[in-house]
Parts: sequence; structure tokens; C-alpha cells
Amino acid sequence: MLEFGMAYEGPLILGAPWPVPPRLVYSAAELAAALDVHLVCAYVDPSSVLTEWEPQRIRTALSLDPVVNEEALYPAKEVRSRIAGLLGPDGTAWSFRELHGDVSTALARLADSAGACMVMVGNGRPGVLAKIGRSMEGAVADRLTRIQNRPVVLVREY
Repeated sequence: MLEFGMAYEGPLILGAPWPVPPRLVYSAAELAAALDVHLVCAYVDPSSVLTEWEPQRIRTALSLDPVVNEEALYPAKEVRSRIAGLLGPDGTAWSFRELHGDVSTALARLADSAGACMVMVGNGRPGVLAKIGRSMEGAVADRLTRIQNRPVVLVREY
């Protein structure tokens, strides 16, 4: 249970999907403000190189900030633009990170490196194809609860 009277340290990490559900973004911003923590909105491009598959002993923080691939910028730019349209310009209240690889693993690594107090994700897109994908790959929230030790907040997107 979240206790609003206690002091939380570290940012709130929001796993922001494409397309961006406004309800998810507003929920994250409201919770971050209530906890008096910074909001880090992170978009994970799962189609890029899966640096998370490299042996952990050779991974570096640089894999969280990959070399810019101009062809892959479209979704990340659109996600950032959509969030800015909802919350205003990034800066003090919120910031944006673009990650690559497996969604759950990338969000967990960002939460570790940022010392996050918790991670927030949506419950996924509606529809039959999305449901099949979740049953084959597993839901991001389910996997996050198994691979890291921070609270995971699940928000209904639609």
C-alpha cells in the first residue's frame, strides 16, 4: 500500500507506450506530484538491438543511451511530443528517456540506474491481437514484478 505521508526518494518511472494513452500519463503525473518526486517517462523501442541479452558482466550504462538511429526516431519523437502536449515542456516536473530492447528488462534497468521509487505501466492495448501478444510474451507488469524489487503500479489505459 502506498503511504502518502512517508518520503519517497528517486523518480517515478513511467513506461510510456505508443500510442500514448492520456489517462496513463495524467495518472503518472498526479502520482509523482503527490509523492513529490520527479517523473521519468520512458519509451522502449523493442525492435532495436536487444542489449539486455548481453551477459550482465559486460553491459554498461551506455546501452541505455544507444547511438541515435534516425530511422527509429519516429515513435520516440512522437511519444515525447504527445507527453509534452499533455504535461507541458519537459524539465523540472518530468523528463523523457528512450530505451531499447525488451520492455520489462529495459524499464527495470532504468529504475535501477535512476534509483526509482516505483515503476508505472499501463495494462496494455485492448483487442484480440494485443491479448494474444500478451499471452505469448507475457504482460510487462507481470514480468516487472518478477525481475525487480520496486512497487509496480498498473493503470488501466482505456
